[in-house]
Amino acid sequence: MSDNGDFEPKIVQFCCNWCSYTGADLAGSCRLQYPTNTRVVRVMCTGMIHPNMVIDALTKGADGVLICGCHIGDCHYIDGNERMKSRAATIEMLLEDFGIEPERFRLEWVSASEAQRFVEVVNNFVKDIKELGPNPFA
Repeated sequence: MSDNGDFEPKIVQFCCNWCSYTGADLAGSCRLQYPTNTRVVRVMCTGMIHPNMVIDALTKGADGVLICGCHIGDCHYIDGNERMKSRAATIEMLLEDFGIEPERFRLEWVSASEAQRFVEVVNNFVKDIKELGPNPFA
């Protein structure tokens, strides 16, 4: 664990178009504050995110990757979020193989109406990545 107080992590955040991205937009509309450490990448569905996208982000400069999608059972594409859920364990295993802490990756479910939850998820992830310190791979 790092105690580097001035470290500001770079977070890549993949958000599902139908729920999490809309939740992020609602957070902005409601003027809810959260760290500016994240760069949001809108994807149509979390089921479209290949594990290589997470690995690439972490090996090319990101300190953490956060994926936010629809709650299980609410996927616009029926089972895309379940597909992502099943890939999460593979992603964590690949990270360990690369020598990257699996805690640098997180999968969360955030609906379109959960602006406050979106803010809490981002705040918690940024805090956890700050505690881990800079990605040694980056």
